[in-house]
Amino acid sequence: MKKYLLSIFSLCFAAFAIAQEAEQKPSPWSCNGVVGLNASATGLVNWAAGGNNNVNGVAFGKVRLLYNENNLSWETNLNLEYGLSYIDQKNDAFQKSSDVIDFSTKFGWQFHKAWYLTAAAGFKSQMAFGRAYDGTEAADPIISKFLAPSYTDISVGIDWKPNDIFSIYLSPVAGKITTAYVGDAVEKANPGLREQMQEKYATWTYSKEANADGTYDKIYTNARAELGLSFKGGINYTYKDLKIITTLGLFTPYAWDKTEMFDAEKKFIGYRDNNRRFGNFDVDWDAAISYQFLKCLNVTLSTSLKYYNGVKIADKEGHAAERVQFKGILGLGIGYSF
Repeated sequence: MKKYLLSIFSLCFAAFAIAQEAEQKPSPWSCNGVVGLNASATGLVNWAAGGNNNVNGVAFGKVRLLYNENNLSWETNLNLEYGLSYIDQKNDAFQKSSDVIDFSTKFGWQFHKAWYLTAAAGFKSQMAFGRAYDGTEAADPIISKFLAPSYTDISVGIDWKPNDIFSIYLSPVAGKITTAYVGDAVEKANPGLREQMQEKYATWTYSKEANADGTYDKIYTNARAELGLSFKGGINYTYKDLKIITTLGLFTPYAWDKTEMFDAEKKFIGYRDNNRRFGNFDVDWDAAISYQFLKCLNVTLSTSLKYYNGVKIADKEGHAAERVQFKGILGLGIGYSF
């Protein structure tokens, strides 16, 4: 009987020791980010300089999920943002001020110290219609929507991650799909919107054969698929109540078609590739700095800089050209960093 009791006691002790060791072993999973709601309001009474009463609100969330164990690493980032403004005026009282869907994930196998063989994927778009608020009673023209545009990338490359804060990723085999999809119902309600979107976001190509006058016809499609070179860098740093998150993405397609194009007057107007060629880089640079105080209040500064070849934006005079896009938001509101 003593032997049986001793054996049972030994088994129980061993199980307890294993359980204690399992409890002490750190989890391979970690999650951090910031979520919150920024708001501001302006009230005017007999204000000589003019202006309108207004209320602005932006809800946002930036979440990062990490897995690290043995030689495997998996990192997933989700950035969501939506802002709405109310302006005390007769027309266009409610206006969208911000709208972002940005998802990315990459899975890597460590083959040498901080170096990983990595497969990555990402998706960027928006949630609701974007409109050109013209201040009239008529319905405001649609200038963007979900999947118009959207940017999806899939790539394989090398990732350098010396720590959980900093990473650099280079892929010589990167695919990018750009969409300007407008459904039949939306097109029926907004005739001509489909071609307008495809023109604006450059999901078109030129015909292979030139017309008699030397011009080329445009062939419009819902999506453009490209193979190219991709570079991505990221910083995710937390110090006490301060959090800094920034990402930089560059992409250039391998396409290079040097067929010259001429207008009806035989004047050279460029190459037959809608400016999508190797050496012309698309740029995505996002940054966010947040500081949390008094446990629930959060100050956030977020910026976004973009430049896409082929994507033309009209100025006040109506001249369309490729331009640097920039957005900055400074807000004080309710937030939580983790």
